Amino acid sequence: MREGPDISRLAALIGDPARANILTALMAGRALTTSELAEEAGVSLPTTSQHVTKLIDGGFLTARKQGRHKYVTLASEDVAQVLEALMGLAEVQGLKRVRPGPKDAAMREARVCYNHLAGARGVQLYAALVARDWLQVDGAGLNLSPEGRCFIEEFGIDLGALEAKRAPLCRICLDWSERRSHLSGSLGRALLTRMETLGWARRQPESRAIRFSPEGARAFDATFPKGTDF
Repeated sequence: MREGPDISRLAALIGDPARANILTALMAGRALTTSELAEEAGVSLPTTSQHVTKLIDGGFLTARKQGRHKYVTLASEDVAQVLEALMGLAEVQGLKRVRPGPKDAAMREARVCYNHLAGARGVQLYAALVARDWLQVDGAGLNLSPEGRCFIEEFGIDLGALEAKRAPLCRICLDWSERRSHLSGSLGRALLTRMETLGWARRQPESRAIRFSPEGARAFDATFPKGTDF
C-alpha cells in the first residue's frame, strides 16, 4: 500500500546508532551543545554536526544559537512520546544498551521524560489522579475535573498561566519501563518542577534519573498514594 504517511524516512533517521544516542540524550529535556552530543553519540564533532543537521531537517530536533554555541533540543513533545514508545518496544524485545549499569534501577524508579516525571513514580502520580477522578479520560482526551483543578492550584501550580500557553495541558505518555501511562503535557512538566521546588526530588547529574529524598518520597506517597482505595 502506497497511501498514508511515509514512516520509512523517519525510521531511517532514528535507526542510526549515533543519532539514536543523540535523541536519547535529549530526552532529559535539557538543551545540549554539539560537543556534548558528540560525547553522548561516541563519534567525532564533525560527524555529530552532520547527524544533528539531518535530525533538524527531519523534524526531530531544533537548535538555537547563543553566544559561541549552538544549543540543541528535541523539536516537540510529540517527538519525545515517539521515542519513549520506541524505548518500550525495545525493552519488550530485550534490546539493551551496551552500557547498562547501576543507574538502571534509579531510571526505572523515577526519571525525566522531556521534563515530566516518568518511571514508577510517574505512573503512580498518573494513577492516583485518575483514581480520584481528578484526571478524566474521555473521548475528548485527558482533562482535569473541577476537583482536580482545585487540587492542582492548591498544590501551588498556576493553571491559568499553563492554559494561556499553546502547549496541551494534559497528555498521556506510555512509560517505557512500566508499560503503563504517565502524565505529560504542560501540567506534567509543572508538577515535576513544583516537586523540585518543594525539595522533594532533584535531578541526578549526567543522568535522566531523579532522586527523591526520604522526606520527599513520604510526601509524594501521601499526595499521590498507591492503589485505588482512597
